[in-house]
Amino acid sequence: MAKDKHKGGHGHGSKRGAVRATEKAGEKVGGHATETTLLPGSRAELLALHAETRRRRNAAALNSPEHRAAVDLIGRIEVEIARLERAMDPPLV
Repeated sequence: MAKDKHKGGHGHGSKRGAVRATEKAGEKVGGHATETTLLPGSRAELLALHAETRRRRNAAALNSPEHRAAVDLIGRIEVEIARLERAMDPPLV
């Protein structure tokens, strides 16, 4: 119950090493431009995607749909990197 929620349980249905879906500029969802893409499963690939997405965000006009989508994807990538780092033995964090 509340104990599991605060103890870092894996209650989100995710599995370690699984490929996760996220959004990026492309199709319309809820009034925002998004495209469903898969995040890579390795830390090195996530770091490369993070760098590429930062370049895309920096090239986009401020507050444009492309800029907002890149900002969203950067956040999702950072969360996934943190999840992988916490799962390492020993954790990187």
